[in-house]
Amino acid sequence: MSGTDFALFVILLSAFLYWLDSIRAKEIATTLSKEACKKVLLEFLDETVAIKKVRLRRNTKGQLSFYREYHFEFTSTGECRYKGIVKLLGKHLLDIEMEPYKINELDEEYIE
Repeated sequence: MSGTDFALFVILLSAFLYWLDSIRAKEIATTLSKEACKKVLLEFLDETVAIKKVRLRRNTKGQLSFYREYHFEFTSTGECRYKGIVKLLGKHLLDIEMEPYKINELDEEYIE
């Protein structure tokens, strides 16, 4: 095996491993988004998340990991769509942010 063949093999293997890692991270982000919506009685829309940002960052141990931000949408009333963000470092959750949303009119009656 020549040096060029070996370099090509390493590049293809790295791309394949990154692809597998990305699929797993997306599954984790989708699950966490669904759970966050369910926890506060919101409806998770489209059953998926979309990658918006990928960077290399150091974790708490000082090792390089992929930092990923995934966006998702949810609704509280069924009328309006709101945006949320899931932030992962490696496979670990850093934060989930959700836009302020309108509370269902029936819920407001019970709050008063």
